[in-house]
Amino acid sequence: MRKSIALFFLCLPCLPGTVHAADIQLGKELHQENCTDCHISMMGGDGSRIYTREDRRIDSRTGLENQVRRCKTSLGTDWPENQINAVVEFLDQRYYHFSRE
Repeated sequence: MRKSIALFFLCLPCLPGTVHAADIQLGKELHQENCTDCHISMMGGDGSRIYTREDRRIDSRTGLENQVRRCKTSLGTDWPENQINAVVEFLDQRYYHFSRE
């Protein structure tokens, strides 16, 4: 029984959908390094307004994932899937809150 419980807790970080603070921090760092300058230039100073404006285009978690992939491609970044997911998690936690629906 104890081995089963220990195995469960060892495997818990590997489960899909499990979000860790480190993932969100990585997403924040990737966003800051790769996205902020473009958003500032697009929005005229406050780059975060792209996420908070009334006419924002993203209205679902899937839409957010697709937009992060489009921006990644436009920027020419070589983000593997875990980094794309980290940016999505950061943006969702910070601005969108789709995962709480």
